[in-house]
Amino acid sequence: LELTRKIGQENARMHAGAAWQALGGVEIEGKTLGIVGLGKLGSKVAGLAKAFGMNVIAWSPNLTPERCQEAGVGLFATADIITIHVVLSDRSRGLVGAADLARMKPSAYLVNTSRAPIVDEAALLQALSDKRIAGAALDVFTVEPLPVPHPLRGLDNVVLTPHLGY
Repeated sequence: LELTRKIGQENARMHAGAAWQALGGVEIEGKTLGIVGLGKLGSKVAGLAKAFGMNVIAWSPNLTPERCQEAGVGLFATADIITIHVVLSDRSRGLVGAADLARMKPSAYLVNTSRAPIVDEAALLQALSDKRIAGAALDVFTVEPLPVPHPLRGLDNVVLTPHLGY
């Protein structure tokens, strides 16, 4: 919600006496959430997304058609928001790379509260810097704590939390 509705930014503006509702943000109802990893946490996120009126689709290296039907989701394809919920392993390291980011809609967001190495950080930084995707919410980083001079800190389309947003 912080990433799409800009709640924190509007809060800061309200405290500063700024104009009413200048940022607005994007409504998530009716949007499609793509879940990478439909295990215990991914399934819980699917339920939350449905409560917000979102469509849910999913992909997982271990996802069977039966499990997909049980959770009431389809195949990960054209999501407005992609959220990562896979365990870090040799198989998942670098799972989301430059080609995947290039396939995302320019209006789409990426959320990673899982583990940083699942997403190619350099490719994500480039996509965000070039505004090829709308933004990202990141709670995990290759180096933690995130170094102060890190380029992610200077981007206005990124929400950063210190490994507590899961």
